[in-house]
Amino acid sequence: MSRLVNPHGGGELKPLLLEGAARDAELARAQTLKQVKMSSRETGDLIMLGIGGFTPLDGFMMHSDWQGVCDAYKLANGLFWPIPVTLSTDDESVKEGDNIALVSDSGEIMGTMKVSDKYTIDKAHECMMVYKTTDLEHPGVKMVMEQGKYNLAGPVKVLSDGGFKAKYGDQFMTPAETRKKFEEMGWSKVAAFQTRNPMHRSHEYLAKIAIETMDGVLVHSLLGALKPGDIPAAVRSEAIATLIDNYFAPNTVIQAGYPLDMRYAGPREALLHALFRQNYGCSHLIVGRDHAGVGDYYGPFDAQKIFEEIPKGSLETVNMNIDWTFWCNKCGGMASQRTCAHTKDDRILLSGTKVRAMLSEGQDLPVEFSRPEVAAVLKKYYQGLSAEQNVKIELKGHSAA
Repeated sequence: MSRLVNPHGGGELKPLLLEGAARDAELARAQTLKQVKMSSRETGDLIMLGIGGFTPLDGFMMHSDWQGVCDAYKLANGLFWPIPVTLSTDDESVKEGDNIALVSDSGEIMGTMKVSDKYTIDKAHECMMVYKTTDLEHPGVKMVMEQGKYNLAGPVKVLSDGGFKAKYGDQFMTPAETRKKFEEMGWSKVAAFQTRNPMHRSHEYLAKIAIETMDGVLVHSLLGALKPGDIPAAVRSEAIATLIDNYFAPNTVIQAGYPLDMRYAGPREALLHALFRQNYGCSHLIVGRDHAGVGDYYGPFDAQKIFEEIPKGSLETVNMNIDWTFWCNKCGGMASQRTCAHTKDDRILLSGTKVRAMLSEGQDLPVEFSRPEVAAVLKKYYQGLSAEQNVKIELKGHSAA
């Protein structure tokens, strides 16, 4: 019997991706159906439904689910869920009862859906409840406000992983695959480290704190779309692999990736990160400063506090809170606000914006912030960008970690 946490909802994993003859037949049927084009975020959500990352959902949410998730963190059936998973369109002709083909921006047929509900939403309400703002400068708010007029709901059949397996190989692991790997390694206490950035010294420190008390750490890197100025997944993955190979003990870390786009929903997204890491088999989620945040929309530790505000038992995967971390010159190493007695004048803190600016200008990162091998990978990437691209990175970069 598995010693890992149960998939969300307490049952088995529920992957919706068809294979073999069943996939071939459904793809042939899909080519005869009305097509609805999905956004990048919706495509990522569909792939997560396909691989079982959003277990136990069977498709995009109905109005009652959307309302419950926005207002009370729960689906219509009462199951905990922190962020709406919805599909939108402006197509007036789609009706309830229709079968539709779901198509990516590139034109690939990704799945099919039987429309069980077509409804409109108060987009500003979703933004206030999920993102705590209606400011269009917030990238998550912008995504919601640019959605189509109608939401379409219904069970889906998924036909593609969007090419993630072909592009990323063994790094693109499904929940079934990470669970199998954890079992093979004899792990039951597994901490997930969420990242959309390369791992610098503070991130390394967070992971090593977890390794001290866990069987291992899953460095789980976002492979979907980011905001302008963020470092591409392939470069980030190379930098993380370099760090793991050079600075972590063998058999303590697994690097994997998942296909979602960032929503930048701060506290609510931290809950979603814990929920789908439960499906991947992780017992803990490392939550540090400004988890899944952007700009100054959330307090630095709001993502930790929200775990205390949801009903007990909502999730089996629990938060592992770690304070603000940094290099302290007087301590002579990495420390946190809980362990360091010195002042800010002794601490080296670099924001993501500052790091990107330094790299784009060809400067070396201080060894107190980044391991030299990691900095070399990032410097090579930035040197390959045009001067115009580097200027855009400086202007558009945010300080979210």
